[in-house]
Amino acid sequence: MVKPKRIGILTSGGDCAGLNAVIRAAVYRAESTYGWEVVGIRQATHGLMLRPPEATPLNIEKVDPILTAGGTILGTTNKGDPFAFPMPDGTVRDRSEEIIEGYHILGLDALIGIGGDGSLAILRRLAVQGKLNLVGVPKTIDNDVGSTDLSIGFDTAVTIATEALDRLHFTAASHSRVMILEVMGRDAGHIALSAGIAGGADIILIPEIPYSLESICDKLDERHRQGKNYCLVIVAEAVRTEKGEPVMMTNMLGQSRFGGIGHYLADRICAASGAETRVTVLGHIQRGGTPSPIERLIGSAFGVAAVDLIADGKFDRMVTWRNRQVESVPIAEAIAHYKGVDPNGILVKTARSMGICLGD
Repeated sequence: MVKPKRIGILTSGGDCAGLNAVIRAAVYRAESTYGWEVVGIRQATHGLMLRPPEATPLNIEKVDPILTAGGTILGTTNKGDPFAFPMPDGTVRDRSEEIIEGYHILGLDALIGIGGDGSLAILRRLAVQGKLNLVGVPKTIDNDVGSTDLSIGFDTAVTIATEALDRLHFTAASHSRVMILEVMGRDAGHIALSAGIAGGADIILIPEIPYSLESICDKLDERHRQGKNYCLVIVAEAVRTEKGEPVMMTNMLGQSRFGGIGHYLADRICAASGAETRVTVLGHIQRGGTPSPIERLIGSAFGVAAVDLIADGKFDRMVTWRNRQVESVPIAEAIAHYKGVDPNGILVKTARSMGICLGD
């Protein structure tokens, strides 16, 4: 018999669909199989900094309805590195020991952290420093966490981007336009590539494959020769200019992030070809909404597997989806390498075989 435990669970980094499926499955497994208590920690590690820590008891009755809900019932944040936390007076402070203390104040025996590579790196550093029992679950719509074929959030983001292309198809044809869809992809082009193939894009631009305006215009000319008066382009937000410069947007707080490559390309395509262009930027629409069936399935499998790792005393590991199975690997191994699109991989080969232009 496994001795009774009290485990915590938190979501960290950007929100996405499928997070609640992980939480729900973890609570079901912990309570019904092992008789454990589960505590949900609010706003990621920020909740552990507060005194008392901001947390809520979770049970099957409370989490049963959340399977189809988007976002996370626990809240999340992607701001404030606890090792250099920004303070109101403009200074930064190492607040890592406060988080470790919060773990102990809650009487936790283990912690399930759901996050991307950045969040998992911070959580692991905290776990090593405080000798905390940590299990990781990969979450990112970019699907760029190493060692797993799928991360929570990716499938829903691709589904939404594909639906957007489906809708733009008819407007493009009706008005003889080049329609450009800009999708998320902080460093990787997985969303653009997968949605582009599934949505019948004519041109897919991703950061892993350099492009030229000449190649794009050649594709437009080819379509015109075939009697096709429109073109669908999907581009990942991290795609750079032809000179290799990032296209960034800066808000009133001075914070910069990727954004604007769609409009950059629209202006240059119009100037070079004379084609009428329009741009749609999906932005956070890709993160929201009801999780796809795949998301619910993988999320449920991850939640159960994370609890089972705790039961087996296997910590400092991340659950993964590989070869249609849930496995686990050391967190350090999972986040050691970034998983971008393989320019020689099967999806790139498929796109080229379908006559899709990748800009090179």
